[in-house]
Amino acid sequence: MSESVSSHIAITEPCDAVVIGAGFAGLYMLHRLRGLGFSVRVFEAGSGPGGTWFWNRYPGARCDIESMEYSYQFSEELQQDWEWTERYATQPEILAYINHVADRFDLRRAIQFDTRVDAMNFDEQAGRWTVATSRGERVSAQYCVMATGCLSSTNTPDFDGIDSFRGPCYHTGDWPHDPVDFSGQKVGIIGTGSSAIQSIPLIAEQAEHLYVFQRTPNYSVPAHNGLLDPDFVRATKDDYAGFRKRNSAAPAGFGSAFPANEGSVLEASEAEQQAAFEARWQRGGLPFLGAFGDLMINPQANDVAAAFVRNKIQEAVDDPAVAQTLSPTQVVGCKRLCVDTGYYQTFNRPNVTLIDISEGQIDEITTSGLIANGDSYELDAIVLATGFDAMTGALLAIDIRGRGGQTLRQKWSEGPRTYLGLATVGFPNLFTITGPGSPSVLSNMLPSIEQHVNWIADCIEYLREHEIANIEPTLEAEDQWVAVVNMIAGVTLYPHCNSWYLGANVPGKPRVFMPFLGVPPYAERCREVASNGYEGFVLTPLGVDSAN
Repeated sequence: MSESVSSHIAITEPCDAVVIGAGFAGLYMLHRLRGLGFSVRVFEAGSGPGGTWFWNRYPGARCDIESMEYSYQFSEELQQDWEWTERYATQPEILAYINHVADRFDLRRAIQFDTRVDAMNFDEQAGRWTVATSRGERVSAQYCVMATGCLSSTNTPDFDGIDSFRGPCYHTGDWPHDPVDFSGQKVGIIGTGSSAIQSIPLIAEQAEHLYVFQRTPNYSVPAHNGLLDPDFVRATKDDYAGFRKRNSAAPAGFGSAFPANEGSVLEASEAEQQAAFEARWQRGGLPFLGAFGDLMINPQANDVAAAFVRNKIQEAVDDPAVAQTLSPTQVVGCKRLCVDTGYYQTFNRPNVTLIDISEGQIDEITTSGLIANGDSYELDAIVLATGFDAMTGALLAIDIRGRGGQTLRQKWSEGPRTYLGLATVGFPNLFTITGPGSPSVLSNMLPSIEQHVNWIADCIEYLREHEIANIEPTLEAEDQWVAVVNMIAGVTLYPHCNSWYLGANVPGKPRVFMPFLGVPPYAERCREVASNGYEGFVLTPLGVDSAN
């Protein structure tokens, strides 16, 4: 038992469920459980709701899923009343929406902000969890729901001298709440993933000079963002149910307005290939990968798409050498495809310098800048766009102890193991929203969150109605699910590069492909499990020792 859980502090009034996190997942989980009559406490590290959208306030932060799709659908009144302004919503607008939801459904009174959960321990005799917080509280709950988010634990590399820099050092995933002005400053940004690709054009407009330190170039497609067409909004709202249904049938749960082409790029003529790619390039956004059905399965097919994007980079960047450095060589799509506004064109600015560290490294952070590839750069500010310890980082940051005192970190020492991405053997009554082994980050997160929350809420209601004390996956079900996730990933190109889907961006993290590929079959499997009396789970009735 961890020290924080076993401390002398008395347990506060028990509750039915503790929810950890007050982003999109935590808010809806609270709403559903409270609506079923359960007592719920929510703990949130931030000073307000929002999760990812509370912390990620860097310049240019916006969603890469279109606004009319990246939103709740549990309330028709909410869908009809809320007015999005842009095709791709900015972080401030998304955060305003989240706050609106928290107020509209009176959710704040159950949330304790500025509070981290440090430790959780399952009492096998009582069949309950004890949750210890950073405020010294100990809370007893029958159920714990982890709404900690997939991209909420920042990854900060252990650069030599990182604490010695005299200027401000920002992480895109933990940005100050007050505006940051880079005017007249020499700025270095480390990383060229999604947050960098979104922020670099805006930082470049302010900074006296911007140095971009790139280890691996990323593919990016234009957003072609703009104000939403009122006619499109009206038509969508008139048939929101149909719009949502069509999206739920799409492979990743979004993009039904531009359906994926199931044909093979290798069976198309060169003219047909170019026309298909160009049409999606001009429309913008992630549906680019739906130009042909074999792009993420056949390496030769993927090569055609990758060559198209590289050609676009060559067209956008004036200096051929810079364009070449910005051109990725890996599979397009095996890392998160980025969506940008003027990213490649930014490197035509005279105040932007691209530094290739693919063959070298950041040698050291100094008091006045940094040294990379042996060269010194004097900087006034440093931006770490180094991403996240994705999908498992926030879960493993908490000392979670299940049966026999086993920690979740021990259980997942060789990679995360779950059943449906919802639960894991040895940790009864513990649910993970969009956990590893579910579509999560390779889907539209909002519908995936709602699908998980609804499943968990229905499950807990079922347990109450049937007088079940504990629910836990069987080892056989977990083993089979892990095998299925790996098998599906193995027939695709997703595992073919060092992406955060595999945990490859975090030194020492086991390399396991974490998302489940395919929203419709996943949702159907979840329905089957529930309709079959929670097939693959052990249900322990009240009055029976859950340790047996």
